[in-house]
Amino acid sequence: MARDAEDGSGLSWNSRWYLDLNQISRHTAWAHGIAAAYAVAGGLLVLAALLIAGWLLARRRSPRHVAAAVSAGAAAVLGFLLNQPLSAWINEPRPYRTLHHVLVLVARVQDPSMPSDHAIVAGAVATGILIYSWRLGLVATVFGLALAFDRVYVGAHYPADVMVGLVIGAAVALLLYRVARLPLTAFLALISRTPLRGLVLADSVRRDSRLPKADTET
Repeated sequence: MARDAEDGSGLSWNSRWYLDLNQISRHTAWAHGIAAAYAVAGGLLVLAALLIAGWLLARRRSPRHVAAAVSAGAAAVLGFLLNQPLSAWINEPRPYRTLHHVLVLVARVQDPSMPSDHAIVAGAVATGILIYSWRLGLVATVFGLALAFDRVYVGAHYPADVMVGLVIGAAVALLLYRVARLPLTAFLALISRTPLRGLVLADSVRRDSRLPKADTET
């Protein structure tokens, strides 16, 4: 995509935006260490922690919420796996292979650039969590967008790579939840009646479910 939509300058909007952000990166050396760490593994670890927090939160509610939490994690994995043949088919070179004298803060790799694996995972996690918790989902959205931005900031991707990745990740999360919601909820409801019920319902929820219903008649 970096070679599309050429204008008089000889560069696409995608390349220009990449180079503009690369210039910002050159003048913000104080952020390089944090940015590189977050772009490679830090951002994924934060998103994984949010998935775990979402599962713990869902256990305090119902098997339906746990199904949504499980679906969010599964969507991240599924999106990553689907992207491997997709990116190989698109076969867009990394920006540092076509643009000269750019600053790259992470290891240079040879795999294709479009779409971004990191952005797909970010889009899937943020959307998947938003389905059952808008508060935690907004937190995941902030960290997910930061990761997508950071992948361009460190020089690893074009802006379009992360934009498309976010959209694909969100679409995978929505479609997977729509398809898997009912059977997964039913399966988790069955597990909640077994010794593995702690994976589905928190102790406080199980205790409350055994209490007699309050008499509301007057």
